[in-house]
Amino acid sequence: MPFKKLHSNIKEKLESLEITTPTPFQIASIPVIKSGSNVYCLASKDSGKTTTLILTTLQKLKCEEVGNVPRAMVLVENNERASELYNTFLTFTKHTSLRVYFGDEKVHIDTLKSEIFEGIDILISTPKTMRELFLLNGINSSQLKIFSIDDAEFLAQKTAYTESLMTITQSIDKCQFVIYAEKMHPILKRFESNFMERSMLVSV
Repeated sequence: MPFKKLHSNIKEKLESLEITTPTPFQIASIPVIKSGSNVYCLASKDSGKTTTLILTTLQKLKCEEVGNVPRAMVLVENNERASELYNTFLTFTKHTSLRVYFGDEKVHIDTLKSEIFEGIDILISTPKTMRELFLLNGINSSQLKIFSIDDAEFLAQKTAYTESLMTITQSIDKCQFVIYAEKMHPILKRFESNFMERSMLVSV
């Protein structure tokens, strides 16, 4: 079972939260994401996608802080969702040394840059803010291991979202990309010719 092969810190946290049985989606997706491939993860609402995103991110980073530059990034639709996901991450990272950071749109970009410079492991933000950070050299992506997009359907809503994503991904030399959505949208499919090359598909 996928949970049994996770880092001991993650298993302890799952037990404390009384999460003992993986969902069908988690059974199918966690091993594929752990393999290091780029992955499209498609499943309905409440199938465990966000929890999977958190678990696999912590697994990738081995539940410990390393260096000063982000090793995981998570892109979400808006500031409210970024704040929610940040707080959920904190539930899982409470007894680890991992540093989770919320790139708040309401905070001046120079403040975000300086705080990120002090050292973080996981960055959660919106397309707008993350794009600004990359354009202003506010993010060093040289150690980036995994880049996830949660509830990626939002990318189909505005051209600006996909343009920002293209700017971001073109600034990243190499890492694993994981896209979570309810179903494959033509725009998501199009990413196969950009940063989602040789991607795998998990659909439950």
